[in-house]
Amino acid sequence: MKKVYACMAEGLEEVECLAAVDVMRRAGLEVTLVSMGNTKEVTGSHKITVTADALFSEISPLDADCLFLPGGMPGTKHLAAHEELCRALKQAAEKGKHLAAICAAPSVLGGLGLLRGKKATCYPGFEEKLEGAVYTKQGVVTDGNITTARGLGYALDLGLELVRILVDEKTAANIKAGIQYDQTE
Repeated sequence: MKKVYACMAEGLEEVECLAAVDVMRRAGLEVTLVSMGNTKEVTGSHKITVTADALFSEISPLDADCLFLPGGMPGTKHLAAHEELCRALKQAAEKGKHLAAICAAPSVLGGLGLLRGKKATCYPGFEEKLEGAVYTKQGVVTDGNITTARGLGYALDLGLELVRILVDEKTAANIKAGIQYDQTE
């Protein structure tokens, strides 16, 4: 079973995180909510407190097949300031592990130089922080081992894309049908 670590920092966009995590867990992925702080309680930008499964200090980030960064402010700033996380993101990228970020969080990957030459998207206003990326307005884009998404409105799409990549296309399609997510009607 593939593992995903969802990295939650104080001030995250709660629904971006939880919607994508919900979809991935439905697919049978082992998704761990990881607090970047010293407590498992993480309060988001909309004052919703989420209890993490583990502290960052309790995990080995390179054990995951995918590291997922939810956006939100000031959560994204806290992710970018977390030195151990940033080191782990660079190491994971070197090992070809999957990285995913939504909303403002692709700026963390951009700041680490991990988006150079890759197509990427983000929340409007953060484009210049995608250092070296080929910016696209797509809702969700995967280029190599990195998936980025524009914002909360694309959280389900991000979750489904990660299921497609980490499990398979059929499972993603089944989950999409099961949650009544059909954008064509």
